[in-house]
Amino acid sequence: MSVILYHNPKCSTSRNALALLREQGVEPTVVEYLKTGWDRETLERLASRTGLGLSGLLRRKEADAKALLDAGADDEAILAAAIAQPILIERPIVETDKSAVIGRPVERVLEVL
Repeated sequence: MSVILYHNPKCSTSRNALALLREQGVEPTVVEYLKTGWDRETLERLASRTGLGLSGLLRRKEADAKALLDAGADDEAILAAAIAQPILIERPIVETDKSAVIGRPVERVLEVL
């Protein structure tokens, strides 16, 4: 099974998700999205596969993400903002052949294994 972890190593929840995957015998492909950034195709795929839409991927604790939500930003505005500021997307996200999920709480990553 292919497992991708969209990861921020400075985030304890993201580190815990990586540890939980490894405890399950899974060595994921780790994508440090703050270094690599996001592209339209990946964000649209994750929005669809999580079932949350693009607005559901936004990290509400980030002021700029909250401003987008409060303004009722459309998908194009969210995509542009997330590509320009990768920190706006929630973490961690785990994607497998089965589905994708935001790992909050961290145990949610088990749902897609």
